[in-house]
Amino acid sequence: MRYLTPARQTRPTGDVIFTLNAEATRRKNAGESVVNATIGALLNDDGTLAVLPTAAQAIKDVKATEWATYAPIPGSPEFLQAAIADVFAGHPRFKACATAVATPGGTGALRHALMNYLEPKQKLLTTSFYWGPYQTLCDEHERDIDTFRMFAADGTLDVAALDAKLGEHLASQGRALIFLNDPCHNPTGYSMTQAEWRGVVQTLVKHAKTAPVTLLVDMAYFLYGRAADPRAFVSELEPLLGNVGLLFAWSASKSFTHYGLRVGALIACEPDEKERAVTAAALAYACRGTWSNCVRGGMSAIGKLLSDAALVKACDAERETLKARLTARVQKFNELAKPKGLRYPRYEGGFFVTVFTDDWKERGQRMAEQGVFVVPQPGALRVALCSVAEADIPRLVTALSA
Repeated sequence: MRYLTPARQTRPTGDVIFTLNAEATRRKNAGESVVNATIGALLNDDGTLAVLPTAAQAIKDVKATEWATYAPIPGSPEFLQAAIADVFAGHPRFKACATAVATPGGTGALRHALMNYLEPKQKLLTTSFYWGPYQTLCDEHERDIDTFRMFAADGTLDVAALDAKLGEHLASQGRALIFLNDPCHNPTGYSMTQAEWRGVVQTLVKHAKTAPVTLLVDMAYFLYGRAADPRAFVSELEPLLGNVGLLFAWSASKSFTHYGLRVGALIACEPDEKERAVTAAALAYACRGTWSNCVRGGMSAIGKLLSDAALVKACDAERETLKARLTARVQKFNELAKPKGLRYPRYEGGFFVTVFTDDWKERGQRMAEQGVFVVPQPGALRVALCSVAEADIPRLVTALSA
């Protein structure tokens, strides 16, 4: 007799990314020469995890009682204020109308958005290439997922496709929630231009005149893009304030290279004070109803790393070293991939790039047989360049183009 409900009896046995990573690791440990471009963590060229020393020390410096004590349900106030200040540095109007709750990584922020801004069985809208766990989150929380074509014929974001799909969502379900992962989109590596953001904003404002529209910006990788100011895109979102629901999924995982610490936040911008209070209450209630509260010691360390000027300066310098290493890999990939005729979006920075191919399943399998691991997805192969040594990129590109 099975005691699970019918819907839970057919769940997949494992996450495809972690399954492929485990296989690549097993074969490497057995002595095989392997290139592992599956896992979304920044590695040094020797294969070890790249960790910011200042962040590691700040975590060690947190007192035992701080780790052991319950945190406030919405999150530690100092951490939440620091996260808001980090996202909206140079953008005071956003900071003034923001409220936030702590979440276990950026994934927790995505969960709260789905549960508070969509009804059961309604559809999330996102780009046609998207991080696989968006689907998992929707399945687990009884929501559906729908996509709009991400790229137009000229390789830019297809704002017209977003416009059409958004109209369909509002007509069929009376509200819409959109996830846009930018800058450094996972899995394509694409970063939107200011002009593309303006097009998105105009589209959302137009549709929001008829029904509630909410945008969540998934900014997990924003510090690894090529832009001199990683927050420059925020200025383009100002017309959304008071017209469109505006959310930000913030994560310390990539910014501070501590993926297992699971420190994140969902930030909501609401200019109306009463509505902001309602939003804060709903999100805090959602925290209590899921994980209750997050890790106090993690929030304490990250909050300090975000607010102590000396620590901010040290982390920025250490991160720039890692970013330079990643940028060198990106440049090497572009240098070798373009002459091979590989098709992929504009790629200037970030952890991932996606190579388009019709035979994505077969090609992924052939590459794995050769000891080169990438993540197959419909119509493409996701390549985690963040985990590939620069010296291995020629082999990676050859396998992709074979």
